Amino acid sequence: MTKDSSRPFAPEAHPAVDALDGQLIDAEEDSLPKPRPPRVRSRAARLLFSASLVLVAFNLRPLFSSLSVLLPEVIGETGLSTVGASLLTTLPVVCLGVFAPFAPRLAQRFGAERTLLAALLLLVAGTGLRGVGSVPVLFVATLAAGAAIAVANVLLPGVVKRDFPDSAAIMTGLYTMALCGGAAAGAGLTLPAEHLLGSWSGALAVWALPGLAVALIFAPQALAARPQAAHSGFRVTGLWRDRLAWQVTLFMGLQSALAYCVFGWLAPILRERGFEPAVAGGIVSLSVMAQVVTCLLVPSFAVRRRNQRGVNVALVAAATLALLGLMFAPTWTVPFWAIVQGIGQGGLIAAAMIVIVLRSPDSHVAAHLSGMAQGVGYVLAAVGPLLVGLIRSWTGSFDAAALLMVALGLCAAWMGAGAGRALHVGARTVPLGDGAA
Repeated sequence: MTKDSSRPFAPEAHPAVDALDGQLIDAEEDSLPKPRPPRVRSRAARLLFSASLVLVAFNLRPLFSSLSVLLPEVIGETGLSTVGASLLTTLPVVCLGVFAPFAPRLAQRFGAERTLLAALLLLVAGTGLRGVGSVPVLFVATLAAGAAIAVANVLLPGVVKRDFPDSAAIMTGLYTMALCGGAAAGAGLTLPAEHLLGSWSGALAVWALPGLAVALIFAPQALAARPQAAHSGFRVTGLWRDRLAWQVTLFMGLQSALAYCVFGWLAPILRERGFEPAVAGGIVSLSVMAQVVTCLLVPSFAVRRRNQRGVNVALVAAATLALLGLMFAPTWTVPFWAIVQGIGQGGLIAAAMIVIVLRSPDSHVAAHLSGMAQGVGYVLAAVGPLLVGLIRSWTGSFDAAALLMVALGLCAAWMGAGAGRALHVGARTVPLGDGAA
């Protein structure tokens, strides 16, 4: 990594950047010919399509939060070790990084809509297979569902941006709320489902039903879209050797590690503190829903500042200190800390996406930087929940995991300060051959 490879930031490079729209990065930006939205639909058809995309987003998070609230039951009834549970919570996060790079190529070959439909069906199958109750099947099902979420994570924002350019801010807000709503529903409703069905496996599998319903609605629309043969017409050079690009990537990974520690282990931590299972799930749900506020507000605030260093550091501090409050503060203050943690974590998610756009000199670099940040960042993020589980196994409690939270927070603040500098990454876009002309 060369120290001076980054270029000075030029505000005019993003004259029309909308704060919320800036979070939607098109993974197919390099495709030739450029993907086009379907020919104009009726108002009702557009409304149905927009609702379908929002509902797809809703189904991308229950996989993470639903397992968390039932981990003690899964461990107790299957004999799964704490280490095994750690691997189970970590596996889908690893998938987000490993399978994300395949999404643009699949979209170029089969079309974004059809690839999204296939990912949704794979997610439904993986989620449903969790109902088998077998530990090996649980791991395989989680792997399949995680791969599906990785692909959808990458493609869905681009489809939203492509098909709704005039209402991107509204759609981004709905998309963000759907993601948070899905995570909150998984945390808050899985235990009631377990009590109703009398089985932890059934409670995990029931989350396949909303996905199946959305797939039935979305399938006619996706299959009606005519995929066009496309290829990559550009390449980006210098990105992986750039110091600023690595700071953006590590900021994404470290803040994600904090987020998935919450998804994976906050409910068991609260249950160990004496909270009833349903109450623990409700607190996690409250924290996730609080993320909506800063997910929507932080982008507008951040893009109007010369740099985002202070914003990034402040959000890391809020998220990390609140996690410590959730672990050690008096129990009557836990709902307060849950809200603060959600506010900090939601802001971090938005800030990590915004700095990808602001640190990129053009949309092609933004797409590649996003791929780098997600590919490397999510693999790094998987270390967080894995280590929490290992610490719990080694020490017999979650208390020592506080040191890990502090370490992640300090490193995230350091990388966030670097990623927030008013610079562009030292990468450039190069057309490939005659096809890019």
